Amino acid sequence: MPVDLAIVLGILAIAIVLFVSERVRVDVVALLVLVSLGLSGVLTPEQAISGFSNPAVITVWAVFILSGGLSRTGVAGILGRQVLRLAGDSETRLVILIMVTAAAMSAFMNNVGVAALLLPVVMDIARRTGRAPSKLLIPLAFSSLLGGLMTLIGTPPNILVAAAAADRGLEPFDLFDFTPVGASVVVAGIAYMALIGRRLLPERDVRRELVGGETELGDVYGLKEGLFALDIPGDSPLAGMTLAESRVGSGLGLQVMAVERKGRLELAPDPTTALKPGDRVLVQGPATTLEDLGARAYLTLESERVELEELVSPGVGLAEATVPERSRLIGQTIRETDFRHRFHGCLVLSVWRDQAPLRTHLASAKLEVGDVLLVHGGLEELERLSDSADLSISPIFDPFIHELDDRLMACSIPSASPLCGKTLAETRLGDVFSLGVMGIIRGDQKRLIPHPDERLEAGDRLLVKGRPEDLRAAEGLHGLPVDPDAGPDDMSALESEHVGLGEIALSPRSSAVGKTLPELRFREKYGMNVLAVMREGSVRRDLRYLPLKFGDALLVHGPRSKLGIVGDEPDFIVISERVDEPLSDKAGMSALIMTAVVGSVIAGLAPIYIAAVAGAVAMVLTRCLSMDEAYRSIEWRAVFLIAGMLPLGLALQVTGAAELLTTGVVGTVGDLGARPVLIALYVLTALCAQVMPTSAAAILIAPIALNASVDLGLSPHALLMAVGIAASGSFMSPVAHPANVLIMGPGGYRFTDYTKVGLPLTLICLLVTALVLPLVWPLTP
Repeated sequence: MPVDLAIVLGILAIAIVLFVSERVRVDVVALLVLVSLGLSGVLTPEQAISGFSNPAVITVWAVFILSGGLSRTGVAGILGRQVLRLAGDSETRLVILIMVTAAAMSAFMNNVGVAALLLPVVMDIARRTGRAPSKLLIPLAFSSLLGGLMTLIGTPPNILVAAAAADRGLEPFDLFDFTPVGASVVVAGIAYMALIGRRLLPERDVRRELVGGETELGDVYGLKEGLFALDIPGDSPLAGMTLAESRVGSGLGLQVMAVERKGRLELAPDPTTALKPGDRVLVQGPATTLEDLGARAYLTLESERVELEELVSPGVGLAEATVPERSRLIGQTIRETDFRHRFHGCLVLSVWRDQAPLRTHLASAKLEVGDVLLVHGGLEELERLSDSADLSISPIFDPFIHELDDRLMACSIPSASPLCGKTLAETRLGDVFSLGVMGIIRGDQKRLIPHPDERLEAGDRLLVKGRPEDLRAAEGLHGLPVDPDAGPDDMSALESEHVGLGEIALSPRSSAVGKTLPELRFREKYGMNVLAVMREGSVRRDLRYLPLKFGDALLVHGPRSKLGIVGDEPDFIVISERVDEPLSDKAGMSALIMTAVVGSVIAGLAPIYIAAVAGAVAMVLTRCLSMDEAYRSIEWRAVFLIAGMLPLGLALQVTGAAELLTTGVVGTVGDLGARPVLIALYVLTALCAQVMPTSAAAILIAPIALNASVDLGLSPHALLMAVGIAASGSFMSPVAHPANVLIMGPGGYRFTDYTKVGLPLTLICLLVTALVLPLVWPLTP
């Protein structure tokens, strides 16, 4: 066996294993394939990166932008809602109209985008008609996949097989060449789901199962269980502070639902709302928080002034570090730089800027060129700072210009303090109250720069950097009287015309996956509180350190107007009922642009990749969406996946690997006739699409189909179309396509539900393709 052939087959085998195991992201696998082909010499460097300039890749990302423009201006949403309003109460009619609407939209839009766009609409229909979402959401996802079969731009596999034909010098596919066969498959798929498939779907409503038939959001998430009130006494240090200054929410990991004042509830109060004596703050959070409240002793202030020399010992010192012009720290906050971890445990005590020191709330201060940081750390660690290109270290000439003496305090921990037994990290004194613990004095030992995992003990004396008022806020917060039974009997009291509850989910391309709510700064960014997270059928309320996962549903509370802002973000999808937004004044323009793209391709005025890019640029120039929104609408994982895998298709061809694999297919079914060959390629592609990305399946099987057409004298267009249709038919598992994953949580589906409904649909698509495709594209010349 030639060396190049062995290398390509080895790369192919490893790629398939990585795809199936899901241990490495699919786009990273594709880039590894690209690099391996280039470094091994199987392809020239130019060939290895040729995928990025391939017309198929250009078309894919341009279509993502066109789809984003239609969605952003409201065209797609209004169209979907208007059509689905005709559905009525009949389940069969509901399934048919949902699938027809999604399929029609998917013919010209990204199928995951269509599923995400219609998900809240279908959830609303399920609520209004009293049907389980599980009866409607799989039809939505499956029809979004089926609809892409009807046009060249409907799904990436269609674009890729068309590109494979063009690369071989064959007549390219036109925009609607896929329509006769694709539409036949869609009609058959809808008929199956309406008559048989819907009966195989489970009757499962997660909400009713959780709360015994109740479907109100507050009841579903058990909102009343986590409600309690904090009273503000007349002598409380918090009186006169704003909610933000008091840290009622951030300090205790609670969500402020309302402030009751003189019998009147102010729902979803603004962080600038000032607390007054006699106020009652209604909060929601984990029951474990009650253990830290009502404490009579938290920290005892022993001295409001500690000399700077207290922070120096034989092994610990101070240094000044300047931020140079080319530092990577510029523009980042100290928290974002992860300064302590990045610079070996060193802490920033002050920032000298514009001839004045910044001494408090440093974590949120963005660094600028020329900033001088006063750094506290071990002497060896301070010396290592000089190795960094991001900081310039110099001796301290006058550390007292930072004026830290009135920011250094000494506190002791009483025996009844809730801080006893907690680590420094668990106290969150620094994150929440801007109180940095510089040292711990225990007995006759002084430990400077204590580790975050250091546990505090009763009687410890802490050297703290901060303001006395911040310390009083911490003391006052933990000393508040608690009423654990203060929640209203009727949860509707927490909602009004302008304030209410909502439910959101993470979108398929969400950058929030793996991040906590504080890391996302959710409250600050969107003006809403996340009260609970539903994950795999259970409700989570202790959210402070909970990383979000794809499939999570989040209960939010706040101004109803803010819910639309959350829904406009690419990271989240609003799945609760929301007020329909008016049609954007750019809707007509975006529809005209899409029509012009389709018309120019039909008329032969421009190839699809040029027309799509022109349309994408027009969407931006006419402000149907901004350039940033255009970038966010592109599914970059798919772009890199395709660009990285296309060179593998080329390598399969030039090394003879495709011919070798073709020989196996032809040798098995070639003597049976043209239709069995088509069926064999369809089955091979469909199986690959269940365990690897659909685009990768199309790229791998397309060269085999082309070679089989040459060896057996069959129509290459017919075989390629079969490959494209099969690659898009990812119905048999939730992980086979993002659209399937998207509806898994809201629908309460299990893995077997997809197989039970999807396997017959896959066989029907195969049967229709085998019957109809030869009529449109004769298998033999």
